[in-house]
Amino acid sequence: MLSAPLTAVGARADFRVCNGTQSLVGVSIGYRVEAGWTTEGWWRIPATTCKSIIEGPLSSRYYYVYAEDADGRSRWAGPIDLCIAENEFKITGRKDCLKRGYQRMGFREYDTGEQASWMVQLTEAPRSESGNQ
Repeated sequence: MLSAPLTAVGARADFRVCNGTQSLVGVSIGYRVEAGWTTEGWWRIPATTCKSIIEGPLSSRYYYVYAEDADGRSRWAGPIDLCIAENEFKITGRKDCLKRGYQRMGFREYDTGEQASWMVQLTEAPRSESGNQ
């Protein structure tokens, strides 16, 4: 999974996720606000397309992404545990996910620095790997 700031002249200010795979992918995002942690999902991103997850200039430096394909064969995860739900969700807080009726999943951290825009590129796992990136 690759990521990069969007620096082209006239580029929209947002946090975009591009699905470079041949499968439909569901994406969730986590971030910190004054009141604490928030996670949101699911954005459905068809194969070989991009979608803005957060529109407008980025207000946080760090964002966290977890994604999985519709076939259940690939996941894009990381070491930061946050709460998710099976259906569309917006969850406040990252503690006691299971006690509150949510699932706990590992998110990957993206340090956007002071960029107003960021893009994450989801790619296919090499055939020799288990499918987790």
